[in-house]
Amino acid sequence: MVEDYRFKEIEERWEARWEAEGLGELDLDGVSRDRKLYNLVEFPYPSAEGLHVGHAFTYSGADAYGRYQRMCGRAVFQPIGFDSFGIHTENYAISVGERPDRLTARTMANYSRQLRRMGATWAWRNRLATSDPGYYHWTQWIFLRLFEAGLAVRKKAPVVWCPSCLTVLAREQLEGDRCERCGTPVTERVMEQWFFRITAYADQLLQGLRGLDWPRSAKRIQEEWIGRSRGVEVDFEVEGTEERLTAFTTRADTIFGVTFLAVSPDHPRAAELSTRSARNPVNGRRLPILLADYVVASYGTGVVMGVPAHDPRDLEFARRNGLSVLPVIRSDEQSDDAAWTGEGLLVDSGEFSGLQSPTARRLIEEWLVSTGIGRPATRYRLHDWLISRQRYWGPPIPIVYCPSCGTVPVPSEQLPVVLPELDDFRPTGTGLSPLASVKSFVETRCPLCGGPARRETDVSDTFLDSAWYFLRYPSTDFDDRPWDAERTATMLPVDIYFGGREHVARHHLYARFLTRVLYDLALLPFREPFPRLRLHGQIVYGGAKMSKSRGNVVNPDQTIEMVGADNLRMYLLFSCDWQEGGEFSEAGLRGMVRFTRRLWGLLAGEHHPGPGGVEMASLERALIRVQRDLERLKFNTAIAALMELARWLADQKDRMSAEEWAGARRTYTLLLAPFAPHLAEELWHRQGGEGSVHLQTWPAPDRSTPAETEVTLVVQVNGRVRGRPRVAAGLVEAEAVQAALADPDVARHLGGKAPVRVVYVPDRLLNLIL
Repeated sequence: MVEDYRFKEIEERWEARWEAEGLGELDLDGVSRDRKLYNLVEFPYPSAEGLHVGHAFTYSGADAYGRYQRMCGRAVFQPIGFDSFGIHTENYAISVGERPDRLTARTMANYSRQLRRMGATWAWRNRLATSDPGYYHWTQWIFLRLFEAGLAVRKKAPVVWCPSCLTVLAREQLEGDRCERCGTPVTERVMEQWFFRITAYADQLLQGLRGLDWPRSAKRIQEEWIGRSRGVEVDFEVEGTEERLTAFTTRADTIFGVTFLAVSPDHPRAAELSTRSARNPVNGRRLPILLADYVVASYGTGVVMGVPAHDPRDLEFARRNGLSVLPVIRSDEQSDDAAWTGEGLLVDSGEFSGLQSPTARRLIEEWLVSTGIGRPATRYRLHDWLISRQRYWGPPIPIVYCPSCGTVPVPSEQLPVVLPELDDFRPTGTGLSPLASVKSFVETRCPLCGGPARRETDVSDTFLDSAWYFLRYPSTDFDDRPWDAERTATMLPVDIYFGGREHVARHHLYARFLTRVLYDLALLPFREPFPRLRLHGQIVYGGAKMSKSRGNVVNPDQTIEMVGADNLRMYLLFSCDWQEGGEFSEAGLRGMVRFTRRLWGLLAGEHHPGPGGVEMASLERALIRVQRDLERLKFNTAIAALMELARWLADQKDRMSAEEWAGARRTYTLLLAPFAPHLAEELWHRQGGEGSVHLQTWPAPDRSTPAETEVTLVVQVNGRVRGRPRVAAGLVEAEAVQAALADPDVARHLGGKAPVRVVYVPDRLLNLIL
């Protein structure tokens, strides 16, 4: 009789052993480039209550992949650290009334404990924190390199202001018209701020996407965010003046339908222009000039040619202001009450009437250019990256203002400009950082002339901290350089980056920009930081994203205390496709607990040898499936294969000879190791295995055994079996549902109704609940 599976005792013992032996550490000077695998997962910001199971979901997937690759012979570097500067951490410090430096030290300790308890093989020797002066020294150094290259500039511009966080935000940090940090509707101010000229790299950033192994959705997000538009600039004469207003358009084929010019209220001459009229250069039509909030001053020229018949925003504005609507493109598909934005036949367009709009567009552009009225132009949705923050908790921007010398960079040898300790760190809302009130910080000497000067009191955006942290990880033991050239040449770029969709148009974009700048400055030997990116899904609870305000946050500490880290890992990775995400379920977690308990009894229990001669094709097919699914990050179907294999082993155990059972048990334990690392380690040593199971060689499949390509999927409707279609193995949930709906018997029992809930056990069971 085997003893009970005492998960807590087992997990604590092996975690202590792994840490003592440095299982996750890597000798970075002894790694060959052809063997290294830089396995990176986005680091957390240590605030609020600690990690939740959504983090555990993400990290468990990355760690399972890293453990598998280590067993395949790769030298896996899997570092972790903390994004410890920034508004999130500072807002939490304000809410609890504690200085952010003291709070951060405590929360990082808590996060470290949680990260260890999950059983992931982190490279703790390379841990970093962005609020450490030894780190932000080099954040400031990077700022200086961009300043020298003319890519860090201070200018007055309309900026987004959060009235709750009391700071400016980059436009990438908005969700609609709200601050993504606190959800408050934002306003706009004109302020003098520091920007990085990311727009200078817009074309490079777009073109570089082509060669990246990224999900198509991630590439599309960046393409749309950069938003390149090619068209023409058209000059409109302003009556009674020598002035011309220039508007950009991608639809020159609609120019005969212009009935007004819309000017941004932030245009420097908005008030004066709104009292005048303009002339359409192609037909001489008089056009009113009107102020319109939907025109953005910083996009293009701040002037839009109003074509209400063919632009929804123009149409809405025209109707509100009683302006005429003049259709110039005709299509059988258009309606009378909506703007037609598609292609069609030109009408009322002079010599271009009767042409199809694509042809007319090209010819009108050519005519505008040839007559000097217009010129080819490219516009981007992307804005320069606003990095100034009127907050306390961040790296001081290393700039000094001198009455004689002007704007002066702090010399590199004087870095870091240390953030002073400050008890009254609340944002002021005046447009100045709390640092502005610290006389000993503000008053300094000019590095050039030695005269009195004052420091910049804004700090830089936390996204600058995280835009280069992956470069620092391999070189954390160097104090005299941000990254060591030899280490960087060996370890970088990152081989696989596990990230979130919410960071694609923010962190991932900023990191790509900064890497390209550093490459152009001959400071890095590569242009792209993350050639291979995979986006994790989201774990929800009660049908909603986990948040403290909703009261639906699942704390991994409590779950691990109840069922152990391995059960939590296995459940999370089995519950859904890692790249899609899914719902957290206590019932599903209990099911995983029952499975590992049975597995423990099966593999740790005694074996009474049987006659032998058992056909091992099922074992080989499972090995092939698990390996294939690990490579594809299909952890749910890999675990499903392990469950099927466990049932087969239980059926065949008594028939196996001692040699057959020892081999089958050994193989199963190796396959289990990436998913349930503690359990697999304990089983390995009980079998007499030498060294750590995680340092063993991944079993090689017998290539003469064909992989199972089709399975029978049991399909239920409201819990009753209604079909058993044969489907391809390894389908994700959406594919399985589609296959089930194509089965006539299933479709008949659905009666045309869509399921309100789906329960899917990959390659085995699909229950459609009406």
